[in-house]
Amino acid sequence: MGLEKEKLDTSIIMDEDEFNRSIEPILSNKGKVYTASPDRDPNDLNPHLKVGFEDVIAEPISTHSFDRVWIGSHATFELVKFGFYRLLTTLLAVPVAFILGIVFGVLSCVHIWVVMPMIQSFMMLLPSIQIVWRSLTDILVAPLFHSMGKILSSIQVKATEN
Repeated sequence: MGLEKEKLDTSIIMDEDEFNRSIEPILSNKGKVYTASPDRDPNDLNPHLKVGFEDVIAEPISTHSFDRVWIGSHATFELVKFGFYRLLTTLLAVPVAFILGIVFGVLSCVHIWVVMPMIQSFMMLLPSIQIVWRSLTDILVAPLFHSMGKILSSIQVKATEN
């Protein structure tokens, strides 16, 4: 119960050959037991489609069906959802991917060969157009504001109390 001054030394003395033999089975069984499937939605674009059975069918705490009914309905839900998803993707995935490939190919082509050259052309012409626009406004609009300023400057407002 008091202050102990002795140090406890613990050591395991093992022969080097025995140590090497004991490690070999660990290193030889280093294969992966579980391989994770690749994440097909790495940017989490479709979190609203991650629907589980509990999200669709939920029983309140006060009422519960029989456990076998719950398990059976859960299994049916998952089986039908899995089956219809596989069926619809089998029928629609390739045609939809083909159509979307055409659409995005056309959009990319139009963007690269039409939209960006027009924008770059306007950006090159903009300084010249800006100088011409400023000159036109100085010639046409500035005298109006200057004369209106002179006309309105002669107006005096006096406050009177009744």
